[in-house]
Amino acid sequence: MAEDSNANPGFGQSLIPVINKLQDIFAQLRSGSTIDLPQVAVVGSQSSGKSSVLEALVGRDFLPRGSDICTRRPLVLQLVQVPQPAEEWEYVEWGEFLHLPGRTFTDFSAIEGEIQAETEREVGVNMDISDKPIRLKIFSPYVLNITLVDLPGITKVPVGDQPADIEARIRTMVMSYITNPSCIILAVSPANSDLANSDALQIARIADIDGSRTIGVITKLDIMDRGTDASNLLLGNVIPLRLGYIGVVNRSQEDIIANKSIRDALVSEENFFRSCQVYHSLSEHCGIPQLAKKLNQVLEKHIRQLLPYLKARIYAQMTSVKKELSSYGEITESETGRGALVLNILKKFSDAFKSGIEGKNEEILTSELAGGARIHYIFQSLFVKRLDDVDPCDDMTDKDIQTAIQNAIGLRSALFVPEVPFQVLLRRQIARLLDPSLQCVHFIYEDLVKLAHRCETSDLLRFPVLQRCLEEVVGSLLRECLVPTETMVRYLIEMEMDYINTSHPSFIGGSKAMAVVAQQQQKRSLVGSAPPPATKTKEADCDRVPVIDKFQKSRHILARAGAPGFVANNVIRQDKSGANGNTYYGNCGISSIFGIADSIASGDHGEFIPSAKCGEFIPPSECGESIPSSDHEESISSADHEEPIPSVDHWESTPSANGGESFAFGNGSFVTNENSDHAHNVGCLHDSSMIQLKEPPAVLSSSEAQSELVGIGVGVTKMLLRSYYDIVRKNIQDKVPKAIMHFLVNRAKRELYSVFIKNLYREDLFAEMLEEREDIASRRKQCNELLLALQQAVRTLEELPLDLDSLSK
Repeated sequence: MAEDSNANPGFGQSLIPVINKLQDIFAQLRSGSTIDLPQVAVVGSQSSGKSSVLEALVGRDFLPRGSDICTRRPLVLQLVQVPQPAEEWEYVEWGEFLHLPGRTFTDFSAIEGEIQAETEREVGVNMDISDKPIRLKIFSPYVLNITLVDLPGITKVPVGDQPADIEARIRTMVMSYITNPSCIILAVSPANSDLANSDALQIARIADIDGSRTIGVITKLDIMDRGTDASNLLLGNVIPLRLGYIGVVNRSQEDIIANKSIRDALVSEENFFRSCQVYHSLSEHCGIPQLAKKLNQVLEKHIRQLLPYLKARIYAQMTSVKKELSSYGEITESETGRGALVLNILKKFSDAFKSGIEGKNEEILTSELAGGARIHYIFQSLFVKRLDDVDPCDDMTDKDIQTAIQNAIGLRSALFVPEVPFQVLLRRQIARLLDPSLQCVHFIYEDLVKLAHRCETSDLLRFPVLQRCLEEVVGSLLRECLVPTETMVRYLIEMEMDYINTSHPSFIGGSKAMAVVAQQQQKRSLVGSAPPPATKTKEADCDRVPVIDKFQKSRHILARAGAPGFVANNVIRQDKSGANGNTYYGNCGISSIFGIADSIASGDHGEFIPSAKCGEFIPPSECGESIPSSDHEESISSADHEEPIPSVDHWESTPSANGGESFAFGNGSFVTNENSDHAHNVGCLHDSSMIQLKEPPAVLSSSEAQSELVGIGVGVTKMLLRSYYDIVRKNIQDKVPKAIMHFLVNRAKRELYSVFIKNLYREDLFAEMLEEREDIASRRKQCNELLLALQQAVRTLEELPLDLDSLSK
């Protein structure tokens, strides 16, 4: 080997040492590097002769040996050629471990012991393995510059206390090295076994399919069966490899026990190839010196091919590290510098918060809506649209409205649509707007909190204490703004409930609603069955008296009986024509939403004549009285209004033709008949038997059957509710977003920076708030180390000559 190295003094002396320096530079990084440097990985099964090949390349015994697995951690071996020492006392060969800087090993048995000790320090004394490498550099004038990685031998069956998955773990470790395109694979296979079953060649073919990076080494040529040779294997006729094969002869176990030196073994190897005629023509494929020369040449060529990529990769990573390092910022120790740093962080946060609301961020998101866009979406697509879909009558039935109307009129009859149910039901619907309005407030509040988290810059992430203080201040400000916002929203709802403005120009009004509902009722009646033909009988004339039902009969009886303050003739009268039977609804206490005064104030009364039949009423014409004409109707009404209503004591009794009595009052007559069973049944004559009434139910609901008037009242109430609710809804849809923007969003945007200055810009807090996170400080340190290593690598690469082609000459 010495002769070969001296014969080519310049070969491989420039590029390989540079790569070795780069490996040393990156190996010192605790975080590691993504730069893949060219190297040679030695793979093979146990007892294939890997260790013997490596020792032969070095020329010294330095590797642990044994019957079991010996290499349990990757060994990165850098062979460095040095000149012969000028003085005899100087070291000729020595080794250095990267984990023991400054310590030199001149005794190679001590190197073997340190490899064993370092392996046990990492994986213990059992047969376990580790992928953490041991780095050894050997300096010798008898070696060529080569970088080798000795990997654990591939095993099939666990032995001793080895883990059950030892084979899979070793293969995974080997693949992590040889799959790298910058790695040259040195596949070691014994000659006394079938090459097609070689574990080294099989795993090499997986990582290097075309065989462009694989060098085959055939060991133990001297123990092949007699009459056989390895010529076909060395020529690549069995399994071809682009980089070819090299055959070597290792020391036998007997030679090792006899302490036969490596140099003596190299002499024996040379004698073996000279003695075998078949290998004379294959001298370039035989021997350890040829293997060292080939490895040097292949590695040199491989480095030259990868050097441009290597330079570009180093520069790219250096740029990336600088960018990452700048994101961590710098730490200043002065109070002025700390204050400026805190002020800068607070200013950046406030500007980012304001820009997020106004949509002026430099980095506009394309994946989702954020900031002001989300606020607008909540206002228009959630709040306004949801209120548009609400029907004020969707949570009540016609029966509910009918019940409310009947409860409002109390003892009175359903002669008009009262205003109280309308207001009560309307206020109930307006109150329903409070919950969605408050929900809208809280949606905006939560979005502002999210926006604040998005505004956290990289500088702020370095300082957890400052970040926590800043979040507390922002949260406190938003909560402070939330209280008046909720209060204002409640006031808006209460304002709408406290004053029902029925004079609003957009409100439909009672009269118009009544007309619309009456028209709708008339259309529905016309669609139904046709009315029966009219008759000219006297009974029909009586039936045409305006809406005389049992309720109105009771009112006249009560009036006749002298009920205090009761007026009988103030409800309904016929049309002035008196011929068409149309009903006229006078001013009977209609509510102010209809624009009509009370009937008591108007003094408009109808007239009814008592009938000859007991308990019934007939027009005055049926009793010999004439109905007042329209010309003097007003005077009669006035007179009736002025005179007090007499009680029962003022009735006059006269004998009747049928033996009964006739009571006369006003313009009508009331006749009783002693022989009449009907009069006896209705109570004109007292019966000793008692009529029992059914007890009213505990919970009484309104009748399901609606009269025409009640149906009109329900329809009018619903129309009024929808009309006024629409006015209130538009007001709330407009006022609630304005209140939220004024009291919550804009206030937080305006006052945020000033609140930061007031609470956080304090010198006594600077030191505490600027305590950097441990992981950030550690990462900054790693980045500084990596940047320093990359800069050293750049300077190392600059030492190479510009014309790399001259290196091979």
